[in-house]
Amino acid sequence: MEINSNSKSRLDTFLDNPSKALWTLAIPIMFGMGIHTLYNIVDMMFIGRLGGNAIAGVAFNMPIFFLMLGLTMGLGSGVTASIARYIGENNKKNADNSAEHALALAAVIALVFTFAGLFFGKRILVVLGAEGEILALGWDYLYIIIIGLPFMIFSGFFRSILAGEGDMKFPMMVAGLGTILNIILDPIFIFKLEEYGGIGFGMGVKGAAMATVICQLVVFIIFIYMLFVKKHAYITFRLKYFTPSKEILWDIVKVGLPASMSMIIMAVGQGVFNKILIHYSSQTVAAYQVAGRLDMLIFLPIFAIAGGMTTLVGMFYGAKKIDALNQIVKYGISRAFMITLVSSTFVYIFAETFSGWFTQDQEIINVSVGFLRLLCFMYPLVAIAITSGRVMQGLGKGIPVLVITTVRVLGVSAPLALYFSFVLDKPVEWNWYAMMISTGIAFVIAVSWVKIELKKLNKNFDVSV
Repeated sequence: MEINSNSKSRLDTFLDNPSKALWTLAIPIMFGMGIHTLYNIVDMMFIGRLGGNAIAGVAFNMPIFFLMLGLTMGLGSGVTASIARYIGENNKKNADNSAEHALALAAVIALVFTFAGLFFGKRILVVLGAEGEILALGWDYLYIIIIGLPFMIFSGFFRSILAGEGDMKFPMMVAGLGTILNIILDPIFIFKLEEYGGIGFGMGVKGAAMATVICQLVVFIIFIYMLFVKKHAYITFRLKYFTPSKEILWDIVKVGLPASMSMIIMAVGQGVFNKILIHYSSQTVAAYQVAGRLDMLIFLPIFAIAGGMTTLVGMFYGAKKIDALNQIVKYGISRAFMITLVSSTFVYIFAETFSGWFTQDQEIINVSVGFLRLLCFMYPLVAIAITSGRVMQGLGKGIPVLVITTVRVLGVSAPLALYFSFVLDKPVEWNWYAMMISTGIAFVIAVSWVKIELKKLNKNFDVSV
């Protein structure tokens, strides 16, 4: 059997300097997410040239797309935390087996969601409130995206496996390559010949989806080659010797399933908000979509730091290095807050300029700016809440994230927005107030919960904070 070229784990290096380790992990994530955010912005700019209905059609896909990503990214969090803890325990056999379980889960999810999407996707768009031209455009986009779904799911799990062993650079490079290719292909597939130098296919929103699917296939092929042929990772895949383990599956699921359910709840919440906002106008839905692409600029460093925290907390917890764990929790949360404070201020000041990148429709711009300038006050609190949730996942606890998300989305923001819009007949800004109130409540719960868990942990290991 060919020996893995990266045969030593990164645990000792990370323990030598936890703060440096966080940036070693977070910076590649940030670059990768930054390139992907650039793609989302450029993609929406291209789609925006097709008109407000095209933006709204894609917007109605977002809850479905988020739902499909929910299990992948949620269970991926469980995979990352599981592999990190096993590596911290110096148990490579179980780390390898955890990765193999991840691929088995990927195969099941890909099969179920692809068939469900092809057979029920259009009906779901109708239930979400899409109709007429918006429904037609939404389905044009969705059914092509579904074809590339298996490639996206497997690539997501490959990234989670590599994150668990602390390798963020390679997934970032692969994702960056796929994203740059997507940006190049988007206008070629979207616009007509005369609109793009004589080489475009003029497929409209179908073209945007087609470009995405092609890039997902390219990324998938690169991962397969590097992990199975070149054996790039510390993790070793021995699929023909794979034996299912209830213990390892539970180690993944106890974190991953609550995280998946959290993302599904967020998808439901986004669907509810789309249905509320279409009550005002299709331009309002489009504005919500535009603002969502822009707040990615703020969330980029949050998720990068949080992603690094899951790996480090998992490794340090597995290795029983509680002092290092305490250090990285304090450092990570404080840096996430400070960076988000700066980025929120930047987006607040330039909200109108940024919104104007996507559309010339003044109604869409005005609603988008209103959303961003209110929510910017809450984003630093979101940074702390998200990072706290990832700390809990690193500790092997998935329920806190699920509870916090459920309270925020289903318990507060969605009911309040429905009440403000349909009972009190308030203007659209009151939907943003509902989101702000729910964010504040989620922040209090998240901070309180992580403090309690860390206090228990330090008491068990007799460590003074």
